[in-house]
Amino acid sequence: MTNPRTLSIKDFTYSLPEDRIAKYPLAERDASKLLIYKEEKIEEDIYRNITDHVPSNSLLVFNDTKVVEARLIFQKTTGGVIEIFCLEPHEQYQDITTAMFQHEKVLWHCLIGGASKWKRGQLLEKKISHNSKDLVLNARYIEKLGDSFIVELSWNDLSLSFAEVLHLFGAIPLPPYIKREAEISDAERYQTVYAQYEGSVAAPTAGLHFTETVFKKLKENNIQKDFVTLHVGAGTFKPVKTEVMKDHEMHTEYFTVSRSLIQNLIDHLNKNIIAVGTTSLRTLESLYWLGIKCSTVNSQQSMEITQWEVYDHKEKMISPKEALENLIQWMSEKDQDNLTAKAQIIIAPGYQFKIVTGLITNFHQPQSTLLLLVAAFIGKTWKEVYDYALENNFRFLSYGDGSLLWRNV
Repeated sequence: MTNPRTLSIKDFTYSLPEDRIAKYPLAERDASKLLIYKEEKIEEDIYRNITDHVPSNSLLVFNDTKVVEARLIFQKTTGGVIEIFCLEPHEQYQDITTAMFQHEKVLWHCLIGGASKWKRGQLLEKKISHNSKDLVLNARYIEKLGDSFIVELSWNDLSLSFAEVLHLFGAIPLPPYIKREAEISDAERYQTVYAQYEGSVAAPTAGLHFTETVFKKLKENNIQKDFVTLHVGAGTFKPVKTEVMKDHEMHTEYFTVSRSLIQNLIDHLNKNIIAVGTTSLRTLESLYWLGIKCSTVNSQQSMEITQWEVYDHKEKMISPKEALENLIQWMSEKDQDNLTAKAQIIIAPGYQFKIVTGLITNFHQPQSTLLLLVAAFIGKTWKEVYDYALENNFRFLSYGDGSLLWRNV
Protein backbone atom coordinates (compact mmCIF):
# COMPACT_ATOMS: atom_id res chain seq x y z
CA MET A 1 0.00 0.00 0.00
CA THR A 2 1.42 3.38 -1.05
CA ASN A 3 1.98 5.70 1.88
CA PRO A 4 0.16 9.05 1.59
CA ARG A 5 2.32 10.84 4.17
CA THR A 6 4.15 12.77 1.44
CA LEU A 7 1.01 13.96 -0.35
CA SER A 8 0.78 17.74 -0.77
CA ILE A 9 -2.64 19.07 0.20
CA LYS A 10 -2.29 21.74 -2.52
CA ASP A 11 -2.85 19.00 -5.09
CA PHE A 12 -6.37 18.56 -3.71
CA THR A 13 -7.86 21.97 -4.23
CA TYR A 14 -10.37 23.60 -6.54
CA SER A 15 -12.09 26.96 -6.73
CA LEU A 16 -15.38 26.97 -4.82
CA PRO A 17 -17.35 30.21 -5.33
CA GLU A 18 -19.27 31.38 -2.26
CA ASP A 19 -22.58 31.26 -4.15
CA ARG A 20 -22.18 27.52 -4.80
CA ILE A 21 -22.27 26.72 -1.07
CA ALA A 22 -25.84 25.75 -0.17
CA LYS A 23 -27.06 27.96 2.67
CA TYR A 24 -30.38 26.12 3.00
CA PRO A 25 -31.60 22.64 2.06
CA LEU A 26 -34.10 22.14 -0.75
CA ALA A 27 -37.77 22.02 0.25
CA GLU A 28 -37.81 18.27 -0.51
CA ARG A 29 -34.89 16.16 0.70
CA ASP A 30 -34.98 13.65 -2.15
CA ALA A 31 -35.25 16.32 -4.88
CA SER A 32 -31.53 17.10 -4.54
CA LYS A 33 -29.42 16.45 -7.61
CA LEU A 34 -27.42 13.23 -7.75
CA LEU A 35 -24.22 12.86 -9.77
CA ILE A 36 -23.46 9.24 -10.72
CA TYR A 37 -19.84 8.32 -11.49
CA LYS A 38 -19.18 4.82 -12.83
CA GLU A 39 -16.36 3.49 -15.00
CA GLU A 40 -15.13 7.02 -15.69
CA LYS A 41 -18.53 8.12 -16.99
CA ILE A 42 -20.68 10.82 -15.37
CA GLU A 43 -24.45 11.18 -15.50
CA GLU A 44 -26.98 12.94 -13.29
CA ASP A 45 -30.37 12.31 -11.77
CA ILE A 46 -32.10 13.11 -8.46
CA TYR A 47 -31.99 11.20 -5.16
CA ARG A 48 -35.59 10.10 -5.54
CA ASN A 49 -34.41 7.84 -8.37
CA ILE A 50 -31.26 6.50 -6.72
CA THR A 51 -32.60 2.94 -6.83
CA ASP A 52 -32.29 3.08 -10.65
CA HIS A 53 -28.52 3.27 -10.20
CA VAL A 54 -28.01 0.66 -7.46
CA PRO A 55 -28.13 -3.07 -8.35
CA SER A 56 -30.52 -5.31 -6.43
CA ASN A 57 -28.93 -7.38 -3.64
CA SER A 58 -26.72 -4.41 -2.74
CA LEU A 59 -26.25 -3.33 0.87
CA LEU A 60 -26.43 0.37 1.82
CA VAL A 61 -24.85 1.23 5.18
CA PHE A 62 -26.03 4.42 6.92
CA ASN A 63 -24.74 6.28 9.98
CA ASP A 64 -27.65 6.65 12.43
CA THR A 65 -26.01 9.17 14.74
CA LYS A 66 -28.10 12.13 15.88
CA VAL A 67 -26.89 15.73 16.00
CA VAL A 68 -27.15 17.32 19.45
CA GLU A 69 -27.86 20.98 20.20
CA ALA A 70 -24.22 21.57 21.08
CA ARG A 71 -24.17 25.42 20.98
CA LEU A 72 -24.87 27.09 24.33
CA ILE A 73 -25.05 30.89 24.64
CA PHE A 74 -24.53 32.48 28.08
CA GLN A 75 -24.73 36.16 28.96
CA LYS A 76 -22.61 37.45 31.84
CA THR A 77 -24.08 39.86 34.39
CA THR A 78 -21.80 42.51 32.84
CA GLY A 79 -23.48 41.94 29.44
CA GLY A 80 -20.66 40.03 27.74
CA VAL A 81 -21.67 36.98 25.69
CA ILE A 82 -19.89 33.63 26.07
CA GLU A 83 -20.58 30.92 23.49
CA ILE A 84 -19.81 27.32 24.49
CA PHE A 85 -19.56 24.70 21.77
CA CYS A 86 -19.65 21.18 23.25
CA LEU A 87 -17.14 19.06 21.36
CA GLU A 88 -16.87 15.71 23.15
CA PRO A 89 -17.17 14.27 26.66
CA HIS A 90 -14.33 14.15 29.15
CA GLU A 91 -12.24 10.98 29.13
CA GLN A 92 -13.72 9.85 32.46
CA TYR A 93 -16.82 8.61 30.63
CA GLN A 94 -16.77 5.25 28.88
CA ASP A 95 -18.35 6.62 25.70
CA ILE A 96 -20.53 9.44 24.38
CA THR A 97 -23.80 7.67 25.21
CA THR A 98 -22.76 7.28 28.87
CA ALA A 99 -21.88 10.98 29.04
CA MET A 100 -25.15 12.02 27.39
CA PHE A 101 -27.13 10.18 30.07
CA GLN A 102 -25.39 11.85 33.03
CA HIS A 103 -27.64 13.61 35.51
CA GLU A 104 -26.96 16.72 37.63
CA LYS A 105 -23.55 17.54 36.08
CA VAL A 106 -21.10 16.55 33.37
CA LEU A 107 -17.56 17.42 32.22
CA TRP A 108 -17.12 18.29 28.55
CA HIS A 109 -14.41 19.38 26.12
CA CYS A 110 -15.59 22.65 24.58
CA LEU A 111 -14.61 25.49 22.30
CA ILE A 112 -15.26 28.90 23.85
CA GLY A 113 -16.27 32.05 22.01
CA GLY A 114 -15.29 35.05 24.12
CA ALA A 115 -12.96 32.98 26.33
CA SER A 116 -10.91 36.05 27.27
CA LYS A 117 -13.98 37.38 29.13
CA TRP A 118 -14.37 34.22 31.22
CA LYS A 119 -12.11 33.66 34.21
CA ARG A 120 -11.18 30.19 35.37
CA GLY A 121 -13.61 28.94 38.02
CA GLN A 122 -16.17 31.66 37.24
CA LEU A 123 -19.78 30.41 37.11
CA LEU A 124 -22.06 31.31 34.22
CA GLU A 125 -25.83 30.92 34.56
CA LYS A 126 -28.66 30.50 32.08
CA LYS A 127 -32.29 30.24 33.17
CA ILE A 128 -35.41 29.13 31.31
CA SER A 129 -38.93 28.10 32.34
CA HIS A 130 -39.63 24.38 32.00
CA ASN A 131 -42.76 22.60 33.26
CA SER A 132 -43.77 25.80 35.11
CA LYS A 133 -40.47 25.81 37.04
CA ASP A 134 -37.19 27.67 36.69
CA LEU A 135 -34.60 25.42 35.08
CA VAL A 136 -31.06 26.67 35.63
CA LEU A 137 -27.95 25.60 33.70
CA ASN A 138 -24.55 26.56 35.11
CA ALA A 139 -21.18 26.42 33.34
CA ARG A 140 -17.84 26.51 35.16
CA TYR A 141 -14.53 26.90 33.31
CA ILE A 142 -12.22 24.21 34.76
CA GLU A 143 -9.06 24.29 32.64
CA LYS A 144 -7.62 24.97 29.19
CA LEU A 145 -6.19 22.05 27.17
CA GLY A 146 -4.56 23.00 23.85
CA ASP A 147 -7.25 24.42 21.57
CA SER A 148 -10.16 23.43 23.82
CA PHE A 149 -11.40 23.91 27.40
CA ILE A 150 -12.75 21.57 30.06
CA VAL A 151 -16.13 22.89 31.23
CA GLU A 152 -18.33 21.56 34.01
CA LEU A 153 -22.01 21.89 33.16
CA SER A 154 -24.54 21.41 35.97
CA TRP A 155 -28.32 21.83 36.25
CA ASN A 156 -30.95 21.93 39.00
CA ASP A 157 -33.46 19.34 37.72
CA LEU A 158 -31.91 15.96 38.58
CA SER A 159 -34.53 14.09 36.54
CA LEU A 160 -33.07 15.47 33.29
CA SER A 161 -30.18 13.85 31.42
CA PHE A 162 -27.52 15.99 29.75
CA ALA A 163 -29.02 15.11 26.34
CA GLU A 164 -32.35 16.55 27.49
CA VAL A 165 -30.64 19.64 28.92
CA LEU A 166 -28.91 20.32 25.60
CA HIS A 167 -32.23 19.94 23.81
CA LEU A 168 -33.78 22.57 26.07
CA PHE A 169 -30.91 25.08 26.24
CA GLY A 170 -28.85 24.53 23.12
CA ALA A 171 -28.96 25.22 19.40
CA ILE A 172 -28.05 23.02 16.42
CA PRO A 173 -24.43 23.81 15.43
CA LEU A 174 -24.46 24.55 11.70
CA PRO A 175 -21.10 24.11 9.91
CA PRO A 176 -18.85 27.19 9.94
CA TYR A 177 -19.18 27.68 6.17
CA ILE A 178 -22.97 28.15 6.42
CA LYS A 179 -22.74 31.80 7.36
CA ARG A 180 -26.08 32.32 9.08
CA GLU A 181 -27.66 31.64 12.45
CA ALA A 182 -29.45 28.33 12.97
CA GLU A 183 -33.21 28.58 12.43
CA ILE A 184 -36.08 26.48 13.79
CA SER A 185 -36.22 24.47 10.55
CA ASP A 186 -32.57 23.39 10.96
CA ALA A 187 -33.50 21.30 14.01
CA GLU A 188 -35.28 18.96 11.59
CA ARG A 189 -33.40 19.44 8.32
CA TYR A 190 -29.85 19.19 9.70
CA GLN A 191 -30.81 15.71 10.88
CA THR A 192 -31.37 12.50 8.91
CA VAL A 193 -34.85 10.97 9.03
CA TYR A 194 -33.32 7.84 10.62
CA ALA A 195 -31.14 9.58 13.24
CA GLN A 196 -31.31 7.61 16.48
CA TYR A 197 -28.32 7.87 18.84
CA GLU A 198 -27.40 11.32 20.15
CA GLY A 199 -23.79 12.43 20.11
CA SER A 200 -22.77 14.24 16.89
CA VAL A 201 -21.95 17.91 16.53
CA ALA A 202 -22.22 17.63 12.73
CA ALA A 203 -24.67 15.71 10.57
CA PRO A 204 -23.62 12.75 8.39
CA THR A 205 -24.78 14.87 5.48
CA ALA A 206 -24.93 12.22 2.74
CA GLY A 207 -27.93 10.80 4.57
CA LEU A 208 -29.87 14.09 4.59
CA HIS A 209 -31.25 13.29 1.11
CA PHE A 210 -32.97 10.04 2.10
CA THR A 211 -36.71 9.87 2.78
CA GLU A 212 -39.21 7.15 3.66
CA THR A 213 -40.21 7.16 -0.02
CA VAL A 214 -36.63 6.33 -1.05
CA PHE A 215 -36.39 3.63 1.65
CA LYS A 216 -39.60 2.08 0.33
CA LYS A 217 -38.14 1.98 -3.19
CA LEU A 218 -34.94 0.38 -1.87
CA LYS A 219 -36.96 -2.38 -0.26
CA GLU A 220 -39.02 -2.93 -3.42
CA ASN A 221 -35.78 -3.31 -5.40
CA ASN A 222 -34.34 -5.83 -2.92
CA ILE A 223 -31.66 -3.37 -1.76
CA GLN A 224 -30.88 -3.89 1.90
CA LYS A 225 -30.01 -1.22 4.43
CA ASP A 226 -28.10 -1.45 7.70
CA PHE A 227 -26.61 0.99 10.18
CA VAL A 228 -23.42 1.92 11.99
CA THR A 229 -23.19 4.65 14.63
CA LEU A 230 -20.27 7.08 14.40
CA HIS A 231 -20.60 10.30 16.36
CA VAL A 232 -19.24 13.05 14.11
CA GLY A 233 -16.93 15.48 15.88
CA ALA A 234 -16.04 19.06 14.99
CA GLY A 235 -12.76 17.66 13.67
CA THR A 236 -14.59 16.81 10.46
CA PHE A 237 -14.35 20.56 9.65
CA LYS A 238 -10.70 20.80 10.75
CA PRO A 239 -8.77 22.29 7.83
CA VAL A 240 -5.50 20.77 6.70
CA LYS A 241 -3.04 23.55 7.50
CA THR A 242 0.14 21.59 6.82
CA GLU A 243 1.81 21.39 3.42
CA VAL A 244 2.22 17.62 3.54
CA MET A 245 -0.12 15.13 5.14
CA LYS A 246 2.44 13.59 7.51
CA ASP A 247 2.23 16.77 9.62
CA HIS A 248 -1.59 16.75 9.87
CA GLU A 249 -3.19 15.13 12.90
CA MET A 250 -6.41 13.35 11.96
CA HIS A 251 -9.32 13.66 14.38
CA THR A 252 -10.45 10.59 16.33
CA GLU A 253 -14.07 9.44 16.44
CA TYR A 254 -15.91 6.67 18.27
CA PHE A 255 -18.12 4.23 16.42
CA THR A 256 -20.38 1.34 17.38
CA VAL A 257 -21.41 -1.57 15.16
CA SER A 258 -23.54 -4.63 15.83
CA ARG A 259 -22.58 -8.24 15.29
CA SER A 260 -25.49 -8.54 12.83
CA LEU A 261 -24.05 -5.66 10.74
CA ILE A 262 -20.71 -7.46 10.48
CA GLN A 263 -22.50 -10.66 9.40
CA ASN A 264 -24.45 -8.63 6.84
CA LEU A 265 -21.17 -7.34 5.42
CA ILE A 266 -19.84 -10.90 5.12
CA ASP A 267 -22.98 -11.91 3.24
CA HIS A 268 -22.52 -9.03 0.75
CA LEU A 269 -18.77 -9.19 0.12
CA ASN A 270 -19.27 -10.59 -3.38
CA LYS A 271 -22.08 -8.12 -4.14
CA ASN A 272 -22.08 -4.35 -3.56
CA ILE A 273 -21.49 -2.66 -0.22
CA ILE A 274 -22.28 1.04 -0.47
CA ALA A 275 -21.32 3.45 2.30
CA VAL A 276 -23.75 6.32 2.74
CA GLY A 277 -21.31 9.03 3.78
CA THR A 278 -17.63 9.26 4.55
CA THR A 279 -18.25 8.41 8.21
CA SER A 280 -19.86 5.10 7.25
CA LEU A 281 -16.99 4.38 4.86
CA ARG A 282 -14.31 5.06 7.49
CA THR A 283 -16.17 2.82 9.93
CA LEU A 284 -16.53 -0.07 7.47
CA GLU A 285 -12.91 0.07 6.35
CA SER A 286 -11.76 0.27 9.99
CA LEU A 287 -13.55 -3.03 10.66
CA TYR A 288 -11.19 -4.85 8.31
CA TRP A 289 -8.13 -3.63 10.20
CA LEU A 290 -9.73 -4.31 13.58
CA GLY A 291 -10.36 -7.86 12.36
CA ILE A 292 -6.62 -8.25 11.88
CA LYS A 293 -5.80 -6.68 15.25
CA CYS A 294 -8.46 -8.19 17.51
CA SER A 295 -6.54 -11.38 18.33
CA THR A 296 -3.81 -9.29 19.98
CA VAL A 297 -6.11 -6.92 21.94
CA ASN A 298 -6.63 -7.83 25.58
CA SER A 299 -9.66 -6.94 27.68
CA GLN A 300 -7.96 -3.86 29.17
CA GLN A 301 -7.13 -2.31 25.79
CA SER A 302 -9.55 -0.34 23.66
CA MET A 303 -10.09 -1.33 20.06
CA GLU A 304 -8.68 1.42 17.89
CA ILE A 305 -7.08 2.21 14.56
CA THR A 306 -4.55 5.04 14.62
CA GLN A 307 -3.89 7.47 11.79
CA TRP A 308 -1.12 5.78 9.85
CA GLU A 309 -1.00 2.18 11.05
CA VAL A 310 -2.82 0.71 8.05
CA TYR A 311 -0.06 2.06 5.79
CA ASP A 312 2.69 0.70 8.05
CA HIS A 313 1.12 -2.77 8.30
CA LYS A 314 3.86 -5.39 7.84
CA GLU A 315 2.03 -8.58 8.74
CA LYS A 316 0.47 -10.93 6.24
CA MET A 317 -2.79 -9.57 4.84
CA ILE A 318 -5.93 -11.64 5.19
CA SER A 319 -9.17 -11.59 3.20
CA PRO A 320 -12.03 -9.28 4.19
CA LYS A 321 -14.10 -12.37 5.00
CA GLU A 322 -11.45 -13.68 7.41
CA ALA A 323 -11.06 -10.27 9.06
CA LEU A 324 -14.80 -9.85 9.63
CA GLU A 325 -15.15 -13.45 10.86
CA ASN A 326 -12.30 -12.76 13.32
CA LEU A 327 -14.30 -9.83 14.70
CA ILE A 328 -17.44 -11.92 15.12
CA GLN A 329 -15.46 -14.63 16.92
CA TRP A 330 -13.78 -12.03 19.16
CA MET A 331 -17.18 -10.54 20.05
CA SER A 332 -18.64 -13.99 20.73
CA GLU A 333 -15.77 -14.85 23.08
CA LYS A 334 -16.45 -11.63 25.00
CA ASP A 335 -20.22 -12.15 24.82
CA GLN A 336 -20.70 -8.78 23.06
CA ASP A 337 -23.48 -8.01 20.60
CA ASN A 338 -22.01 -4.58 19.86
CA LEU A 339 -18.47 -3.39 19.27
CA THR A 340 -17.36 0.13 20.20
CA ALA A 341 -14.00 1.28 18.86
CA LYS A 342 -11.98 4.40 18.04
CA ALA A 343 -11.02 5.33 14.49
CA GLN A 344 -8.38 7.84 13.51
CA ILE A 345 -7.73 6.23 10.13
CA ILE A 346 -6.92 8.68 7.35
CA ILE A 347 -8.07 7.46 3.94
CA ALA A 348 -6.12 9.16 1.19
CA PRO A 349 -4.74 8.26 -2.25
CA GLY A 350 -2.63 5.14 -1.80
CA TYR A 351 -5.20 3.44 0.42
CA GLN A 352 -6.44 0.04 -0.83
CA PHE A 353 -10.13 -0.47 -0.07
CA LYS A 354 -11.16 -3.76 1.50
CA ILE A 355 -14.92 -3.56 2.10
CA VAL A 356 -16.67 -0.72 0.29
CA THR A 357 -17.44 -0.72 -3.46
CA GLY A 358 -19.72 2.34 -3.66
CA LEU A 359 -19.93 5.69 -1.87
CA ILE A 360 -22.82 8.13 -1.57
CA THR A 361 -21.51 11.50 -0.48
CA ASN A 362 -21.93 15.27 -0.80
CA PHE A 363 -19.36 17.59 -2.39
CA HIS A 364 -16.60 18.53 0.04
CA GLN A 365 -14.40 21.51 0.78
CA PRO A 366 -11.12 22.04 -1.07
CA GLN A 367 -8.01 20.81 0.75
CA SER A 368 -10.00 18.70 3.22
CA THR A 369 -9.47 15.15 4.46
CA LEU A 370 -12.94 14.35 3.08
CA LEU A 371 -11.81 15.33 -0.42
CA LEU A 372 -8.70 13.16 0.07
CA LEU A 373 -11.01 10.24 0.83
CA VAL A 374 -12.97 10.83 -2.40
CA ALA A 375 -9.71 11.03 -4.35
CA ALA A 376 -8.60 7.73 -2.80
CA PHE A 377 -11.90 6.15 -3.80
CA ILE A 378 -12.16 7.17 -7.47
CA GLY A 379 -8.61 8.24 -8.26
CA LYS A 380 -7.46 11.32 -10.16
CA THR A 381 -10.83 11.62 -11.88
CA TRP A 382 -12.11 13.30 -8.70
CA LYS A 383 -11.18 16.58 -10.41
CA GLU A 384 -13.36 15.79 -13.43
CA VAL A 385 -16.27 14.92 -11.13
CA TYR A 386 -15.95 18.20 -9.23
CA ASP A 387 -15.47 20.22 -12.43
CA TYR A 388 -18.65 18.66 -13.81
CA ALA A 389 -20.57 19.47 -10.62
CA LEU A 390 -19.39 23.09 -10.70
CA GLU A 391 -20.22 23.50 -14.39
CA ASN A 392 -23.68 21.93 -14.02
CA ASN A 393 -25.02 23.93 -11.09
CA PHE A 394 -24.70 21.34 -8.35
CA ARG A 395 -24.96 22.79 -4.85
CA PHE A 396 -21.98 22.12 -2.55
CA LEU A 397 -21.26 21.10 1.05
CA SER A 398 -23.61 20.04 3.86
CA TYR A 399 -26.96 21.27 2.54
CA GLY A 400 -25.97 20.74 -1.08
CA ASP A 401 -26.43 18.00 -3.67
CA GLY A 402 -24.55 14.72 -3.71
CA SER A 403 -23.05 11.88 -5.67
CA LEU A 404 -23.02 8.11 -6.06
CA LEU A 405 -19.43 7.10 -6.75
CA TRP A 406 -18.41 3.61 -7.84
CA ARG A 407 -14.88 2.54 -7.14
CA ASN A 408 -12.73 1.61 -10.12
CA VAL A 409 -11.88 -2.09 -9.56
